[in-house]
Amino acid sequence: MAELVFFSGTMDSGKSTLALQTDHNYRARGREGLIFSRGDRAGAATVSSRLGLAVAAREVTDDTDLWAEIAGLRSAGQAVDYLVCDEAQFYSPEQVEQLARLVDEMEIDIFAFGITTDFRTRLFPGSARLIELADRIEVLQVQSLCWCGARATHNARTVDGVMVTEGEQVVIGDVGDREPAEVAYEVLCRRHHMRRMTALTARRRSAQDSLWG
Repeated sequence: MAELVFFSGTMDSGKSTLALQTDHNYRARGREGLIFSRGDRAGAATVSSRLGLAVAAREVTDDTDLWAEIAGLRSAGQAVDYLVCDEAQFYSPEQVEQLARLVDEMEIDIFAFGITTDFRTRLFPGSARLIELADRIEVLQVQSLCWCGARATHNARTVDGVMVTEGEQVVIGDVGDREPAEVAYEVLCRRHHMRRMTALTARRRSAQDSLWG
């Protein structure tokens, strides 16, 4: 039986790497599939991993009808046995429902990869619908770490190095805490996310304490 599987984790937990590995493994066994993504940090129509891997993908937009697209390909004689859907948190709830329909009515395996919550700790609409509809939810076992060494559970957005909790839900940026960037993301444990304490602010506080110490 085909399945809709949602692989979830924080940033830096290896989601895109696993997405590319899944595609490789299925192709190696003679199965035909497609890779979709939306809003990859490397640009449109791409799935990229922080390990340096990158492949071409089909870009999902607001207007993409995944059911119609796959039905059209199959009607034209193209085999589609599975889909790898990266950055699935950015898909609309309707697009997630189209994925579920592809599983149920066309027996296509769907492997969706994404984070569950945004920088405000709110569920992305696409992730929420995947949680509601997926046959299985797999939490990635590669742990991301907060700057303090604890397991990272939350995604923080920073602007010029300072954590923010307001703004558009989707703003593309990269992960890093070495140099302040206009928009960047950092994984934190819940305690430090609640305190709005990123690696940069922790270093600044430590430097101040040393100065006054």
